[in-house]
Amino acid sequence: MFLIDTNRNGQAVTDAVVNQSIDNYLVNDLKLPGHGFMMYVNQPAVIVGVNQNVAAEVDFHYLADQNVQLVRRTSGGGAVYHDERNLIFEHIVNGDPQDGSVFGDYAIFAAPILKALEAMGVSNLGIRQKSNLVVGEKKFSGMTMFKNGEGYAAGGTIMYDLNVDAAHHALLPVTKHAHRGVASNRVAITNLRQYLAPAYRDLTIQEFKTALLCHIFQVDRIDQIKTYQLTNRDWAVIDQRLAEKYRTDAWNYGANPGLREYRRCQLVTGDLHLNFTRQSGQYRRVALFGTVGTPTELAAIAEQLTGQSATIAAVTPVLSAAAEQGVLAANDVAIVASALTKEDNE
Repeated sequence: MFLIDTNRNGQAVTDAVVNQSIDNYLVNDLKLPGHGFMMYVNQPAVIVGVNQNVAAEVDFHYLADQNVQLVRRTSGGGAVYHDERNLIFEHIVNGDPQDGSVFGDYAIFAAPILKALEAMGVSNLGIRQKSNLVVGEKKFSGMTMFKNGEGYAAGGTIMYDLNVDAAHHALLPVTKHAHRGVASNRVAITNLRQYLAPAYRDLTIQEFKTALLCHIFQVDRIDQIKTYQLTNRDWAVIDQRLAEKYRTDAWNYGANPGLREYRRCQLVTGDLHLNFTRQSGQYRRVALFGTVGTPTELAAIAEQLTGQSATIAAVTPVLSAAAEQGVLAANDVAIVASALTKEDNE
């Protein structure tokens, strides 16, 4: 196993959109043969699974107020909160490294993490529900995987001193209402800091990362680890993939199951995301979310739009009623109606 250094120009990258796209580049484009491993830190962000409905997972008002990113990964699993006191690790495998790595076997990829943490003083470690890493009965990491050809990525989080209150505010409680998309499974979580040996309890996140990597690779210094450094050419392709897909609102906000079209309206009262499917000139499915109104108010508008003709004449009365109720401003009606009814090629 070798280390993949994701620093750029000697600086740690904490943009969650960028970090989330690196694994896709390594699996889909670069395809370094063998078993690579990377570890990084994100600024505050909510990461949702590829098959999740963001409207059911995220408190958009909190994200806007606290400047928290929303990022959709290309692997499955549930929504998680990251911040600067949380590590993310990923195994990147291309071909057969002949070290026992098997796609789908979370225990194999969890083993180096659990062994290193045990050496750092954490006891009662284990893996539960196939992909959750736990100390006692509390989760400190959730793992996911994705595959492309002979390459795949397997990774997860390591909660060192995560702001748990922020995580609870950013992520919505699991809804009982039926919706398309994979629902998250909220379970009791815990930080590792309190379980570590005293020497590891008061480290910065970068110091903790360095110490953990040394234990994973069983070296005394990080410069003793065989390492691949991302090059300027690598970064050029990563930047291209970001512009094409991973940094777009259509991917992070709009790629929700069962909803084919996406628009974003920046209104005086906030952001309104429109996600819908049209068939035979009618709205078959509509989702509205963002910082305009409450989720309940927006869900009611979406329900009224469902089944309506996809025309200005049909949607305007519904939106006007929302304006009369104070959910939208009067000047917002025409903006939202235009966004709902325009075609993609307009």
